Amino acid sequence: NLALFEQKKIALLTIDTYRIGAVEQLKTYGEILDVPMEAILTPAELTEAVKKHQDKDHILIDTAGRPSSNTVQLDELKSFIDVLDNPEVFLVLSCTTKSKDLIRTADAFKCLNYTKLIFTKADETISLGSIVNLVRMTSLPIAYITTGQNVPDDIEACDPEKLVKLILKAV
Repeated sequence: NLALFEQKKIALLTIDTYRIGAVEQLKTYGEILDVPMEAILTPAELTEAVKKHQDKDHILIDTAGRPSSNTVQLDELKSFIDVLDNPEVFLVLSCTTKSKDLIRTADAFKCLNYTKLIFTKADETISLGSIVNLVRMTSLPIAYITTGQNVPDDIEACDPEKLVKLILKAV
């Protein structure tokens, strides 16, 4: 959305070198958008890549999904975030996750100092009450909601009225 609709200069970085095909997928997005994309292996490489792209309006950094129970992986992720100056960190969660699990996950990821929420897979569930529970618990705004797999069409900035309609439609 930043590149296509807002004409912002962006760079894509990924530290998700674990999931098969993750780098290739993001590289394809970079090619489609005609923006640079780099795979990053260490916090030091991240520091260098951020310096390299300091002329950009936004640098988007993709991370690997991590289980909230794996403190070693959370610490590794934190080591990348710690080298960034004033990062805006989004916690991405699935709408299909049970409320108790969302709350446990949000609590475990607090160490990353996330400031906004993104909910995916709103189209894959008929129960969206867990979103309300988590927002109430964290007091954080929902930045985006995804309602399908078409990028960027199914990634929507969260509009409170639209969210209420989605929740009520599920009821």
